[in-house]
Amino acid sequence: MGLGRFGRALALELADEETEVLGIDENAEVVQALSGTLTHAVRADSTKEDALRQLGVHEFDRAVVAIGSDLEASILTASLLISFGIENVWAKAISEAHGRILTQVGVHHVVYPEHDMGQRVAHLVRGRMLDYIEFEDDFAMVKTKPPADIVGIPLSNSAVRSRYGVTVVAIKRPGEGFTYATAETVVEADDTIIVAGHTRATERFSELQ
Repeated sequence: MGLGRFGRALALELADEETEVLGIDENAEVVQALSGTLTHAVRADSTKEDALRQLGVHEFDRAVVAIGSDLEASILTASLLISFGIENVWAKAISEAHGRILTQVGVHHVVYPEHDMGQRVAHLVRGRMLDYIEFEDDFAMVKTKPPADIVGIPLSNSAVRSRYGVTVVAIKRPGEGFTYATAETVVEADDTIIVAGHTRATERFSELQ
């Protein structure tokens, strides 16, 4: 529900993966623009139980509330979805207070797109990372270039895990796709690698030359 920038990007990505998507928004122009792309795009008020039931929303097992600017609409919509017994409800929050309320009404997954992207970009700006994903419990995966001291030798001999506290999980040769790294993998200087470990350890590793 909600087809602004976040909701639209999410819906289009799901549609590209051949997932059936019902998009709901109050803006007729937004709905019209997506009507040929999504499985269904409907103009409706997502805060009205009757409207959602007529669309069969109560029969879905997954739903996303992508409404951000209208907090009342976001919370009311989320509350209705939870009351329907939908097993997995995601909702966008624009502040910690908004997120707390969504959690209190029973939303299973609260996301903070602007906050999360800001943190991600900060990590990329600060170091030599090519990409960065942080998970819960202080764990991250980083796409980076290999430091000189692990180049030209098998990973089993480089002692990456004991020296830096990270694990090289995948490697990409120039012009090729990513493959899983093994103990016998020899990293070359022009390779791209993905490493996993505690957040600060991956940051320090990506800063090595």
